[in-house]
Amino acid sequence: MLRVLIVDDHELTRFSLKLAMQRQAGIELVGLASNGREAVEMADRHCPDVIVLDLQMPIMDGLSASTQIKSVHPQIKILAYSSLEDPQTEVMLQTAKVDAFCNKETAVQDLIAIVNQLGQEAEHKKSHS
Repeated sequence: MLRVLIVDDHELTRFSLKLAMQRQAGIELVGLASNGREAVEMADRHCPDVIVLDLQMPIMDGLSASTQIKSVHPQIKILAYSSLEDPQTEVMLQTAKVDAFCNKETAVQDLIAIVNQLGQEAEHKKSHS
């Protein structure tokens, strides 16, 4: 089972992603967080394989959270999930500790495909370490 944590400050986004993940065979949703601080705590508690992480959130943003999570759990794959179309986002993502980027306009099936792909990479690393 691929363990997934969803982090987004918008309840509707969290809910729709939760429903989408729960319908997938082979994916176990281990938690929902609404800000970066919760994401860091849940990453410690649940050790997910993949985190779908919104970049713009209150309390702690996704970039700060990803840096903290990766410093403790480098094996966790992080999918940055954002509606930002800002060129600065590109620059931020190059320095950010994220494994992939997905725009919020992306179709759910494509998002699930990226999550599964990251999960396979995580599994691959586990079996080779």
